[in-house]
Amino acid sequence: MSEKEMKLGKVQLEIMKVLWARNEATARQITDDLGDGKEIAHSTVQTLLRKLEAKGAVEHISDGRTFLYRALVHQASVAESTTRDLLTRVFHGSVYSLVAHLIKHEEVSPDELRALRELIDSNSEDGGKK
Repeated sequence: MSEKEMKLGKVQLEIMKVLWARNEATARQITDDLGDGKEIAHSTVQTLLRKLEAKGAVEHISDGRTFLYRALVHQASVAESTTRDLLTRVFHGSVYSLVAHLIKHEEVSPDELRALRELIDSNSEDGGKK
């Protein structure tokens, strides 16, 4: 599965965040990091790591009897594919609807609003191209 198509469940994404932060980790380290405020079974983490490996999102190397995992996909790529999926499935591809929803229903600080205005203005100047 390519990075552009990578779909991750909620806990899989949390596992990936640990790997992106640590660069590499054992299943036990991941379980411990995820344990902050929520209980997740070590066997669940191991199962999800196998599924992430099957998707091509992580790989492992053996360090004796311990597997050391590392991410194969970049955080920015997963953010892009997840956002695109949300935009398509929930907002029917409308960027306006997504942004309007966020501004109306989420707390947006004055600094964030100012940055959004600047982004919109700079995007308008170059014809809306990325």
